[in-house]
Amino acid sequence: MSSSTTSKPRYHAIQPVHPNVTVPLPEQPIDRFVRPVARFLHIEAASGVLLMLCTAFAIIMANSVWADSYLRFWKTELGVSFGSLHFQHSLRHIINDGLMAIFFFVIGLEVKRELVHGALSDLRRATLPIAAAIGGMVVPAGIYLALQYDQPAARGWGIPMATDIAFVVGFLALLGSRVPNNLRVLLLSLAIVDDIGAIIVIAIGYTHQLDGRFLMLAAIGVGIVHLFSRLGVRRFPPYIIAGLLAWLAFHESGVHATLTGVILGLMTPAKATIVPDHFHQYLMKTGEAFRGEVWQTVNQRAQKVREVQRLTRETVSPLEYLETILHPWSSYFIIPIFAMANAGVAMQLSNIEDPVAIAVMLGLVVGKPLGVLLFCVLAVQIGWARLPSGVSWRILIASSFLTGIGFTMALFIDGLAFGEEGLDTAKTGIMVGSAISAVLGMTLLMWTLPTPKSAKVRT
Repeated sequence: MSSSTTSKPRYHAIQPVHPNVTVPLPEQPIDRFVRPVARFLHIEAASGVLLMLCTAFAIIMANSVWADSYLRFWKTELGVSFGSLHFQHSLRHIINDGLMAIFFFVIGLEVKRELVHGALSDLRRATLPIAAAIGGMVVPAGIYLALQYDQPAARGWGIPMATDIAFVVGFLALLGSRVPNNLRVLLLSLAIVDDIGAIIVIAIGYTHQLDGRFLMLAAIGVGIVHLFSRLGVRRFPPYIIAGLLAWLAFHESGVHATLTGVILGLMTPAKATIVPDHFHQYLMKTGEAFRGEVWQTVNQRAQKVREVQRLTRETVSPLEYLETILHPWSSYFIIPIFAMANAGVAMQLSNIEDPVAIAVMLGLVVGKPLGVLLFCVLAVQIGWARLPSGVSWRILIASSFLTGIGFTMALFIDGLAFGEEGLDTAKTGIMVGSAISAVLGMTLLMWTLPTPKSAKVRT
């Protein structure tokens, strides 16, 4: 065998965009490790599975001989100093206020997408999930307040209000093709509206004493972002700097800093700058430069490549581009880290029997499905909405229990209501209530949903 044959690199084809277009790339050693990871990230239930594993890890560590070391690790102080300015907080605080701002930014992007292009853009389609979400927030909060009326823990009324979208998506994915697409859309839309409600609750119910100076500075930061957008600034660094300014100002103002992410997400443009047809014409004109030996004679090739990269990115909206980039980081890094930092709680029988834990559990297990169903029935009876095709009342009743999985937002609000470390009894209620809701929801759905064979016969 000749040396030219042995040194020839192996190629593999990738098909990222069009089924009839393959792009050959030299196969690298790292591809053997990257491909399995990429396949895992494309599994719909993967983020929910990872979140469950991280939650289990936190609970196991908090109930092991290493509990003190594990919980103390998240209290490690980190900070930076610049002259007389000091920013020093615990690792848990940095995760909950810093990393979670990116999570809330992704939520803002998802909300904007749904309002502009998704199920919430059509009022008739949006009425049912909006009604379900409102019922799923009001009734659990009412149950909690009724049980904790005039008690110090009444401040935790927002804990059982929100649905964890990652877990819901994960459990629906486990049921595969048995889940009607309209049910999937309904539950995801409900979770999006739920997130909007949670954001409003955080802004109104868990905002401390306000500092007008920093609020003004935060408004200036947000205003700069808006100005950049109006001027047509296309690079991300200026937006990041202005966003960090707004985040720092919100952090010091008394308004929770994560709301910065929501505001900036909702401000992100949902329209592409370049029409695909125009980009296609550009490629037709410049494509010859990339052919064979011609490319070797082209001047400033790196600049040419950068121009094509920039124009390619402009064929999709900043919203779509950022959501695609940040969603994996949010689902597979930020939320798992948040779970490990906040879900560690000693599982004691006394905690489960505590009135706060009982109020949270009843809010999630009883209040969420009851509120969802009552408000859905009301919306349908009034004539404002109707059940989507393929979704019967039996299926809706079964799926309503999944909305009682209130993990991420519930833990987040627990920290706002009872201090950075939260309240162990409330956390216990969240864990147990979410687990019961998941078991009930999955059991009832497996019983009510048609089997794959019968679903195929119906179609």
